[in-house]
Amino acid sequence: MSGKASSSQSSVGLNRSSALSHVYIQYPPLRCNVPGSRGLFYDDGNKLILSPTSDQVFSWKTVPFSPLVAPTSDSISEGPILSIRYSLDAKFIAIQRSNHEVQFRHRETGETFSQRCRPESESILGFFWTDCPLCDIVFVKTSGLDLFVYNSELKSLQLVETRKLIVSWYVYTHESRLVLLASGMQCKTFNGFQLSSAGVIRLPRFDMAMAKSEANSKPVLAAEDINIVTVYGRIYCLQVDRVAMLLHSYRFYRDAVIQQGSLPIYSSKIAVSVVDNVVLVHQNDAKVVILYDIYADSRAPISAPLPLLLRGFPRFNTSVSQSSREDSGSSEANVVPDNEAVIYGDDWTFLVPEFICDVANKLLWKIHLDLEAISASSSEVPSVLEFLQRRKLEANKAKQLCLAIARTVILERSPVPMVARAMDVLVTSYSHSVKTGSYLKGIKSEKTSPSSVPHVSSPRSGADVSASRVDALEKSVKHASAAGVDNEYASDSEENPSSEPPKTNLSDLQIFDGNNPLNAIGSEQQEAQLTSPAISPEEMYSFVFAPVEEEIVGDPSYLVAIIVEFLHSANSEKVKVHPNLYVLTIQLLVRNERYAELGLFVINKIVEPSKEVALQLLESGRQNFQTRKLGLDMLRQLSLHHDYVLFLVQDGYYLEALRYARKYKVNNVRPSLFLEAAFASNDSQHLAAILRFFSDFIPGFQNTSDHIIYYRILNEMNSSIAA
Repeated sequence: MSGKASSSQSSVGLNRSSALSHVYIQYPPLRCNVPGSRGLFYDDGNKLILSPTSDQVFSWKTVPFSPLVAPTSDSISEGPILSIRYSLDAKFIAIQRSNHEVQFRHRETGETFSQRCRPESESILGFFWTDCPLCDIVFVKTSGLDLFVYNSELKSLQLVETRKLIVSWYVYTHESRLVLLASGMQCKTFNGFQLSSAGVIRLPRFDMAMAKSEANSKPVLAAEDINIVTVYGRIYCLQVDRVAMLLHSYRFYRDAVIQQGSLPIYSSKIAVSVVDNVVLVHQNDAKVVILYDIYADSRAPISAPLPLLLRGFPRFNTSVSQSSREDSGSSEANVVPDNEAVIYGDDWTFLVPEFICDVANKLLWKIHLDLEAISASSSEVPSVLEFLQRRKLEANKAKQLCLAIARTVILERSPVPMVARAMDVLVTSYSHSVKTGSYLKGIKSEKTSPSSVPHVSSPRSGADVSASRVDALEKSVKHASAAGVDNEYASDSEENPSSEPPKTNLSDLQIFDGNNPLNAIGSEQQEAQLTSPAISPEEMYSFVFAPVEEEIVGDPSYLVAIIVEFLHSANSEKVKVHPNLYVLTIQLLVRNERYAELGLFVINKIVEPSKEVALQLLESGRQNFQTRKLGLDMLRQLSLHHDYVLFLVQDGYYLEALRYARKYKVNNVRPSLFLEAAFASNDSQHLAAILRFFSDFIPGFQNTSDHIIYYRILNEMNSSIAA
């Protein structure tokens, strides 16, 4: 990574808050300028930016990214530097001194040794350290690959294997553990090897597509035209075809390399980044970036091409006058150089997946997605939700945006079929995240999280419903439609709202970090994956349906229809719904006096039985006897014997309650509850029967204050009758 100072600087106005962009870099950058620097090198195996001088090498950690991180340094010997990398165990520094020599320095002892090749027949193109059990380091030469292990006794490298091949140049990324070796007249024939903790996998040889020019000359593929990227745990190669102005995509399997299609490009100079599994194609000449989410193998961009935004750059530094600079000589250290505002400079080097190195100015930038801007740029709500549900780096922001979108489409009374597809997306994503274990409960926001823990119900739970129940649910949807709400389902056979990758009969190459296959490498990404944008049913209730119910005005039929769609999605995925959502549904139906429909919801178990639901039915049934009876029946169905007895007594059926308590051995009900009810009925025979019952079944009851008081009351009632 070296280059001259940038001659074309496009920095004016790009830091304005009103600038429209979906991708940005955040000021300040990581400044890697040290006196006597011989350039910048990226050690992707250790996620380090290296800046060597004549006798030292300075290194900055890039993960987790911090513009203020301090460098560490190691001593090195004088000499030319073509490439430099630390070993994965951080014990050695390897420096390629020439096309025929790589020097090694032990960091603790300072001892050095060199490994050379035969200068008359081969050259060293480069090297990389590996965690492959077969070797420690790989030399890529014009004659093929040399695999070495370090011999601690001999303090030198020991050759363990040679792969003889003709190599013009190569591309390697530590994230994929994949090396591609180019050969042929046009450098379009490739041999590939993956060297990981699982061993060495050799890919089938393949050719890349190259269009012919008008003069029928054969263009030659260059290393900068090839990008190895990892997207959703799958390894791709993106190849620039400058004649056809296309970016060809190839997917790597263990036993095949398959071209996946092509993307149009609009600039003779492009670069590729990957941020949170979104592919960014930078059109350097046009100074715009196009976003692709190739999860479902789609070739359509996420949005229109937009500029890369520089955020946080101090405006006053670009507009300050020369006189004011002269007057403030004491604060020169605070003046930001204009070259730090360069966008798509000539000396920018894009480091896959998400860094930009400004070689001339010794700066490192990290690329970010603006999820809020992306979600606001499309009116296709289900598609936006699918996109947000696949984001991991800013999972909490993605979740908050999904919640806000869900609230908005309901408050705006969007068409029910569209909202139904949106509900499908959210429920399916949550179900998948629970099954895969990626969902962690808790929403990191200023709002208080609900206390109960969401879970996927077991096969014997209420969420596992029969086909008849699904039919009943669809019938209830028709009831809501009859109330003036359109519930027709919109079918889209090509739409796949699931968060599960498309299935294939081929086996993908895996991404490794140590012994564990991962979707991404790096502690920063792993830390971000501790949360998921998936939204649980209790979060849907607390942060969507409950707030919407408070704001919505007029006939609640629309909101009921939306809740029914959500229940339909949850039923399809066998996801347990939060009881409070059923309670809200009951309240909305009662508000419109739709008691008959409520009865169907309960009888067909569209509204899941629970204590909360039963209590709401009893409360709502004060104005409707049948609804209250449904609540009582539900308590008995749930074996909530104590509560059932209490409500029987409350409704005046204390003798029935007494018999029920005796049958089901409900021993924790206070006798005074029955005695008070019998006294209130002014029926001495009932009061006498209850006293006799408790005297027979509760030892020592005759000595209690309840017996003494009500026995005296019974005598008074009998005396008044006799009189």
